[in-house]
Amino acid sequence: MPELTFIEAIRSAMADALADDPDVFILGEDVGLKGGVFLATDGLYQRYGAKRVIDTPIAEISIVGMAIGAALHGLKPIAEIQFADYIHPAIDQIINEAAKFRYRSNGDWSCPIVVRAPFGAGIHGGLYHSQSSEALFTSTPGLKVVIPSTPYDAKGLLIAAIRDPDPVIFFEHKQLYRSQRGEVPASVYTVPLGSAAIRRTGTDISLYTYGLMAHYSLTAAAQVAADGISVEVIDLRTLYPLDRALILESVKKTGKALIVHEDNLTGGVGGEISAIIAEHAFEYLDGPVRRLASPDVPAVAFSDDLEAHYMLNPDKIAAAIRDLAAY
Repeated sequence: MPELTFIEAIRSAMADALADDPDVFILGEDVGLKGGVFLATDGLYQRYGAKRVIDTPIAEISIVGMAIGAALHGLKPIAEIQFADYIHPAIDQIINEAAKFRYRSNGDWSCPIVVRAPFGAGIHGGLYHSQSSEALFTSTPGLKVVIPSTPYDAKGLLIAAIRDPDPVIFFEHKQLYRSQRGEVPASVYTVPLGSAAIRRTGTDISLYTYGLMAHYSLTAAAQVAADGISVEVIDLRTLYPLDRALILESVKKTGKALIVHEDNLTGGVGGEISAIIAEHAFEYLDGPVRRLASPDVPAVAFSDDLEAHYMLNPDKIAAAIRDLAAY
């Protein structure tokens, strides 16, 4: 299998989808001639033309609105929002329209759109190029919210999202685009939506995470292994719907749970996972369910020192693991 970077895997998924299905097309700001601000669509305009890789105005509500209209007429749009920070103008279209079409039509209409967006901090992007926006969508029935952490999953999950008959929000952490490489099949394949993955098996603590934090958590788990602490690292991959079966199976084995995410603590997906464990695995717990997340501040500062204070890292995660292990 060829070895691809994370961004190359994303591009490969879209290229395969365009080749396999004439109803698939891409739209967004600078996705055509430029190939995207991160080059996710680099070369696709030249290969598939201006009718299937479409440059749009800087208007997110219109990008998603056009995607919804196209989907209702049988097409399969992939709408790129240049940064997750700018998805907010399209929230009404996503939550009030795309997520509700199947329900409001009693199943007669579906809305098979994928909304891709890079998210996350750590690249010195300041307030408006660093946000984690996933919690805005993880309480909306009718949507799926997907965040891959590896090149293999990035391609397989994106192809699965494109084939899904309902809307999918697909977030990609910017730090992973070129920092992660891995073997990715050249052929078309899918990774099932709604299924988490065990990245490291363990017996003492279950650690639930996703995106960039999956890699930081694996590093932290390796650090504390020297102290005799065995951590099972669960990469959630899909945040809505969550893989409740694997979440509960793991914590029933280990007896302790730590949820790690870059998003703010309050209102983050960690609270939902905590509730699932408290409601369905309380009698198996040997300690409180703990969350480790970014602080509840309005945004990520541009200052290097303040951004570093905001961001989680393997050492912070390892310290939280040790604290929970000692409970």
